[in-house]
Amino acid sequence: MRKTRTGFTETEIRLLESNPNVSRVSGRNISYVPAFKLAAVQANQAGEPPMEIFLKAGFSIELIGQRTPTESLYRWRETYAKYGEAGLLEERRGIGSTGRRSKTESSVEEKLKQAEARIKLLEAENELLKKLEALERRNSKELPPSERFQLINQTIRKHDLRRVTRYLCQIAEVSTSGYYRWCSAEEARQLRETADQSDFQLIKEHFESLNGKVGALVIKMRLEKLNGIVMNHKKIRRIMRKFGLVATIRQANPYRKMAKATQEHRTCPNLQERQFDQGEPEKVLLTDITYIRYGSGQWAYLSCVKDGATKQILAHYLSSTLELSLVEQTMTRLLKRLDGNIHQDTIFPSDQGMHYTHPKTRLLIAEAGFKQS
Repeated sequence: MRKTRTGFTETEIRLLESNPNVSRVSGRNISYVPAFKLAAVQANQAGEPPMEIFLKAGFSIELIGQRTPTESLYRWRETYAKYGEAGLLEERRGIGSTGRRSKTESSVEEKLKQAEARIKLLEAENELLKKLEALERRNSKELPPSERFQLINQTIRKHDLRRVTRYLCQIAEVSTSGYYRWCSAEEARQLRETADQSDFQLIKEHFESLNGKVGALVIKMRLEKLNGIVMNHKKIRRIMRKFGLVATIRQANPYRKMAKATQEHRTCPNLQERQFDQGEPEKVLLTDITYIRYGSGQWAYLSCVKDGATKQILAHYLSSTLELSLVEQTMTRLLKRLDGNIHQDTIFPSDQGMHYTHPKTRLLIAEAGFKQS
């Protein structure tokens, strides 16, 4: 066993060689007698920890190193599992090696099995990488460790892989210890999933009863009031997100809010009684807003002023929004077109939309010398 520091001193070598469980000590390594290896493995399988085994055998942990018992038992257990007692009792290094055959003695079947194992590992590696990339691309963000652990577990089970967990964890950029913790928590995850399904049915019942227009806080209050169930709103929100329940939110109309706030929008008397053509140019100026759909569901808005007698368009303005500036710009262009030549009895009829009943618009029309209708 390699010592963790630079090497053993002459005094330490003599001390180690005096132990009957040691066959040889070099400047950096310790060779143990086969009988001790076998006895240590059997004791470890019986539940005795590596540190205690070495201490009972007369070893100083400070001398051989803290990691030596664990690492040695790990190697010996692997040898014992593959070759039995003979693997530990017989010398396996150098010329006198027994047990596993050398590469030159390997049969065709063994080489074929090794090649198949390498192919299987490569296939598993490619599959894992593709799934990781596809999921991250679909979600537009980095996958959480729990989903990476699940992909690793699926890959190992599908390809029936052995002793590649650490390698797959390195590919997925997660810790091996984290993966093993995730595996050991499988039962807890199943219990949580069952509980989530049950809670989801309750949440869905209230969500659908209100036509999907409620969020976590409303559902929380209904659960307490109607079902007598106290459930944290954060948990409700997590379950809604998990199962895809998204509340429908009604968008507020800013112009309706504006009209309600001012309470100044009033209709005007009908002065022309639908007699738009009164035989005089520029006496009746008709105005309205036209909605124009174009492209992929996009809208444009055209505001025009038309002469009731000549049917000529005197001014127009095109906008991508329905803001009040649409009418204001149209009025500006109309006044520029008339250039002060305004009929003394000009009537300015329009519909009763908020653009024309808004105080700012009514003031513009009045200042221009028009009678709004």
